Amino acid sequence: MNIYINGTGCVSPLETAVEGRLPLAAPSLNNVRLKAAEPDYKQWIDIKMIRRMSRVIKMGVAAAQLSLQEAGIQKPEGIITGTAYGCLDDTGVFLTKMITQNEEMLTPTAFIQSTHNTVAGQIALLLECHAYNNTFVHKGFSFEHTLIDSIMQLREGKIANILAGAMDELTNHSFNILSRFNLFKHTAAGEGAACFVLSTEKGPNAIARLKGVSVLYKPASVEEVAADIVGFLAAHNCSQEDVDLLITGRNGDPAGDAWYEHVENNVFANLPVARFKHMCGEYPTASAFGTWMASRIIASQEVTPAVLFKGNAPSEIKKVLLYNHHDASHHSMILLSKC
Repeated sequence: MNIYINGTGCVSPLETAVEGRLPLAAPSLNNVRLKAAEPDYKQWIDIKMIRRMSRVIKMGVAAAQLSLQEAGIQKPEGIITGTAYGCLDDTGVFLTKMITQNEEMLTPTAFIQSTHNTVAGQIALLLECHAYNNTFVHKGFSFEHTLIDSIMQLREGKIANILAGAMDELTNHSFNILSRFNLFKHTAAGEGAACFVLSTEKGPNAIARLKGVSVLYKPASVEEVAADIVGFLAAHNCSQEDVDLLITGRNGDPAGDAWYEHVENNVFANLPVARFKHMCGEYPTASAFGTWMASRIIASQEVTPAVLFKGNAPSEIKKVLLYNHHDASHHSMILLSKC
């Protein structure tokens, strides 16, 4: 069964929400934190509701609306999201008030909007969508499990399309806490939201096909990852030679990039390689941005110099493999192809 990406939407540190395409230049890395370039939310959300929404909710709603508009769908038949941190800003507000107000006279709004499934619920409320609604909170696998669940739901044949996506925000509190662990010593911290309309039917604006998704938790060695990638491709009737472009989650950290380097040199020797985390920053669901980037590359048949890491851009791009890992423990492969 073919699964098509009929629409995409992305809010990132780049002007992706406005331009709708892959920018020609990477954002400036003057600091170790990349904040999302937020669009004018009034075009999708009532101004009275905007004031009560945290940043991650607004980013998620915007990405969802952009993807639905591109797919030409007003209401999806299911909503599945993934997030590692949830609504951190509202969580911080609620916990701070618990301390400053001695756990008395607390308003429920911040607590209600601090739960991880708030974004998916808010999207459903705005669209008046009463269908299947699920949120995965699986750290570095949150987005991948969102795609796996979407594939399972579509293959059951009960629904024709699903809105799938992932989003995470970075607050001052979370940035300061994560920085204590030297997580951003070699890379920039990021945030963002990316959504996709997946369907078993090819839409008029179909961008790419989602061929498969695989995850590998805490592999024992780089050799195990390489073998898993070869097996993953074989399971989808694809060989290393069939892949036209490899996209990795290189972020500048020598220890983390060693995993990518082994795959590049031993599994896909002489294959063009692109990267994406210098565009969006490092965060658990950054692979959602990587998937958005991969789908736009397939649609445009162009690999911009800003994302090309090594090799020459292929003249035709039929298959793209996205290999990413988070914290060297959550490894994933996402295979996309031309429609």
